Amino acid sequence: MRCDTHGPALVGRQQETDLLAAALERAVGGGGGSAVLMRGEAGIGKSALLEWAGHRARELGFAVLRVVGAEAETEFAFGALHQATWPLLQRSRALTHHQRDALESAFGGRTDTPPSGFAVGAAALALLDEAARSSPLLLVLDDLHWIDSSSATVFAFLRRRCAELPLVIVGASRPDGAAAEAWPAEPVAVGALSRPEAAALLLRRYPKLAATTADRLLEEAAGNPLALVELPRQLPGEQQRGVVPLPDPLPLGRRLERVFTERLASLTPAATRVLLLAALATGTAGGSGAWLHETAGGDAEEALERIEAGGLARLDRAGRLVFRHPLVRTAVIATASESARREAHRVLAGFLAPEDPRRLVHEASAALLPDDALARRLQEAGSRLARRGGDAEAALLLDRAAALSADPAKRARRLTWAAVMAARGGQLRHTVALVEELKRAPVPPDIAPLFAYAVVYVDQSHRIDFESSAALLPAALDALTAPGAESFGGLAEQVYFKLLLAATYTDDPRAWQALGRHRENASEPGTLCHRAWTEPARGLAEELRAVVDRMNEEQEAGAAWLLLWTASAVDSADGDLWRRFTGLHGYATQGSVAKAKCYQDFLRGRWELAPVCLREAESAEELGYHCNALMFRHYYAHFLAGRGDEAGFQEIEQLIRPAAARAGLRFVLDRLTHLRGLAALAHGRHEQAYAHFAEIAPPGRLPCGRPWFHTLVFDLVDAAVHTGRHRTARAHVAAARAERSAEISGHHAFLLAAAAALAAGDAEADTAYRAAYAVPGAEQWVFELARLRLAHGCWLRRRQRPEARDVLRAAHHAFDRLQADPWARRCEEELRAAGDLVAPAPGTPAAELTGQELRIARLAATGLSNKEIGQALCLSSRTVAAHLYKTFPKLGITSRAALAHALDSS
Repeated sequence: MRCDTHGPALVGRQQETDLLAAALERAVGGGGGSAVLMRGEAGIGKSALLEWAGHRARELGFAVLRVVGAEAETEFAFGALHQATWPLLQRSRALTHHQRDALESAFGGRTDTPPSGFAVGAAALALLDEAARSSPLLLVLDDLHWIDSSSATVFAFLRRRCAELPLVIVGASRPDGAAAEAWPAEPVAVGALSRPEAAALLLRRYPKLAATTADRLLEEAAGNPLALVELPRQLPGEQQRGVVPLPDPLPLGRRLERVFTERLASLTPAATRVLLLAALATGTAGGSGAWLHETAGGDAEEALERIEAGGLARLDRAGRLVFRHPLVRTAVIATASESARREAHRVLAGFLAPEDPRRLVHEASAALLPDDALARRLQEAGSRLARRGGDAEAALLLDRAAALSADPAKRARRLTWAAVMAARGGQLRHTVALVEELKRAPVPPDIAPLFAYAVVYVDQSHRIDFESSAALLPAALDALTAPGAESFGGLAEQVYFKLLLAATYTDDPRAWQALGRHRENASEPGTLCHRAWTEPARGLAEELRAVVDRMNEEQEAGAAWLLLWTASAVDSADGDLWRRFTGLHGYATQGSVAKAKCYQDFLRGRWELAPVCLREAESAEELGYHCNALMFRHYYAHFLAGRGDEAGFQEIEQLIRPAAARAGLRFVLDRLTHLRGLAALAHGRHEQAYAHFAEIAPPGRLPCGRPWFHTLVFDLVDAAVHTGRHRTARAHVAAARAERSAEISGHHAFLLAAAAALAAGDAEADTAYRAAYAVPGAEQWVFELARLRLAHGCWLRRRQRPEARDVLRAAHHAFDRLQADPWARRCEEELRAAGDLVAPAPGTPAAELTGQELRIARLAATGLSNKEIGQALCLSSRTVAAHLYKTFPKLGITSRAALAHALDSS
């Protein structure tokens, strides 16, 4: 986007505005006049460029004359010239008698013999010459393709003579404008905006659009600025915000209808029918030239010729009819009558197999009255789609089925299923609207469990409210597990998961009691997940992998949430596991996959991916999954705390903690307290860190259940040792061993071994450190391994062991890569104490630099640009420049060239 101080900000038009500005500045500077002709499709932004030129011209002191061509006035000779010059003629004092007569006769003010075109042109030139003595002139000719031929001839004459005057002529025409053909200037092609430019314009005009709505509008508008501005205006607020799905086709509004329907009126009935079939057949098999020939009958050839001649669509090499612009398709559908659309849908349905979901959609669109048989087929097709992971598409079919249902109970049942499927498929705002609609009428008792599930889904995911989970789900689970009860497609397992999620998040005893009652009824994945969050024990990670390996794709799709939540409990949601679920279901499962991946990125040292958490949070907010957004920000807080970025952590905590507290999310609140302690550890405030850790779990004891108590052991022992609480540290290690924490997963085994090394006495310490390094997979846990090496290196240095430097260098390298600056500085202090030159010595200029400043300065000294440094360190070039701005005075230099010498001297 380009915001120009000389006129209205335009998006994606820098080249055009530069050209116009140069012409104006040349004229006002005495360099003579010029002309610019811009050509482009309707709505492409030509008029906006003319407005920009007029605004800029007035700022430069120009007088602006404006002409707008009109289709109704193309046969009115000299009508456009009259618009431009009549005000000047009224004020003129310099025109000769013959020149005035020529213009007045042309404008119909005299009944004498009409003058020649040359005489009118010469008189118009004289009139402009007179006006230009007072100020330079800009003549704007909009819609030149509709300007009458007589005026166009005069304007062409003026174009040839404008170099003699401080006169700029700017015209705009469509590509096929007849009056513009004789324009003697090389036209400037005004094309569609690129996708990023179109997105910027849409965001500027409609900043509150939901992401899904914006994506659809960008696709339909195809870079046409008028469409980008007008299409959202036709949508009600709930569609703009993504609460309910967008219609197909989108409503055009009057301005767009005029633009894209002008050529439709001249088509023959056969051509109109062909276009309507092609417009409605998007995605339908047989949408080719041969198919169109068959449906249009003997008139097909002529119809296709007329369509192509009118520039509405064309046959591509594969014989498919391709619309010139997506909005042509929209206009074709919008201008067709209801009966014509229904008939076209009936024709299209006949080309598809009976159970093809696309045929069912066409049949539903053709239906005029409720049709329960068709509604049943739509429901069955939706169920099949959902089993394959197509929840969003299935929801649309169920919604259509509900609309075709005559029986209120069947309608409620299908609408409830649509709500559930929409939520799983990423259309949660639509689910919210459907649930509110369902609440306005009695819910049939036979679908009460399904309705309860839909209500809880909305409350948990959208409202971050878990009260209804414990209030509604136990009864739903009782009903679903009763003998002979309807399964609702395996709903019991999903209800079990939602109840288990509420229990683990809030620790609500009602939820735990209900889960305990139904433990025997739970599936294998459900039982495993319950164990993981209540009594994590030996081999659970291996047991999980075995369960997953035995499942087929359909079983994985149904149990994906349980399996991912189980893996999260034992820190084993590794790449192999979450990659298996990529592509299953819609946003619901993918959101769970993304959360698991964010946490694994933190654990496994992929900290350069931290911004992904925020992008996922924004996406979740747009879709209405506010609980997911909270969780993504909570995972982002892990990276901030690990890096010791306390300002950033406090900012994100202020977004998370109030909502988590209102919902009673102990899972999140405990984690935030843990992370507060971790940030304090980074800065060496061990007493404060110890106090935070003690809030979560009493030192020396490991409460039963809650797997996150087990991951606290390393951090709590670290704080205890540094505050002189060695006995407490050893007691906590002993408690974790008694709970067999090391047998939960590889990560837990490493954390316990690392804690044991820190708590060990001098005689056992070296052996304990090496035992921790030897834990299988220890190298995966990059940050915690670096902290272990830092502690080990400190222990070795204090004993003047030569290997201390190598251990500290390895830790420093890891912290440096993770951009964990406080931890890296502690390594540097230890290395300086050990006589290592990896960091600047105290008292030198470079010692004043932060770790980040030192890294940037060293890279800049090698000759890298700010952009190259930013790419290497995952920073913006502006951030790099800001660090260098602080670095120069600290080093006592004033230029980049002096960096290398300053660092060498330090």
